[in-house]
Amino acid sequence: MSPRPLALITGSSSGIGAALADTLADKGYDLVLLARRRDRLEQVAVRAEERGAMVEIITADLASPEGLAAAADRAARGDLRLLISNAGAGGYAPLHEVSAADLDRLWRLNATAPITLAQAVLPSLLDKGQGGIVTMASLLAFSSGLSELGPVPMPPRTLYVAAKSATVAFTRTLAHELAGTGVSATVVCPGRVATEWSGGANHHGQPRIMSAEAVAAATVVAVERGEIICVPGLPDDEALDRLQEIERTLVVDGNRSELAPRYLSAAR
Repeated sequence: MSPRPLALITGSSSGIGAALADTLADKGYDLVLLARRRDRLEQVAVRAEERGAMVEIITADLASPEGLAAAADRAARGDLRLLISNAGAGGYAPLHEVSAADLDRLWRLNATAPITLAQAVLPSLLDKGQGGIVTMASLLAFSSGLSELGPVPMPPRTLYVAAKSATVAFTRTLAHELAGTGVSATVVCPGRVATEWSGGANHHGQPRIMSAEAVAAATVVAVERGEIICVPGLPDDEALDRLQEIERTLVVDGNRSELAPRYLSAAR
């Protein structure tokens, strides 16, 4: 009997991370659960063990250099099949109101940690020629040009959107870098989810609020299918094809030796 594959999930003490632990345990994975709150991790571990998983618990704060270094050391051990970087925090505020300490902490958690952990786990996955890297971003990664949605103004979110946009770009580029290796990279971009996020502002039954369990299910399916971008609530992935075409147009048509006509008068 072959051993169960092993998945490391950050931010797995609640919400999407805890739902991913349940889902992957049902799928036959053993788990490394990492988060700050050991008591909550132990509750998630009990459920996973009831589903047949062996569970290792690590308490670490990925917003701190020491916590991220400890997580990277664990990721580099060589026994993982799947890495899911799910930990994150909002920190919504106008940028000028964010302290230097909070900026450093939030950027490390939301942007640096997924890259650091991926870099740590990649050598062993490539050696085995199989496995996956998953990052958890957000639909807000695509919202930088939006000031409102209908009558609803968008919240101040510059730092968060910058980090999640970076995560999307990183994961998509990495996926192409890994083509043909047997190792996949998938970025998950949910909308609003019923979790403790933002003080539990999103609840089941509210319009356009998805459950954490649904996001976890979509994530696992996306990994199994080798999808690069997973938007759990998007009915048709044609929008993603259009996004890629727009990117291609910008890169190809914008790369010219001549100024665009709209800039000519200012340049004279």
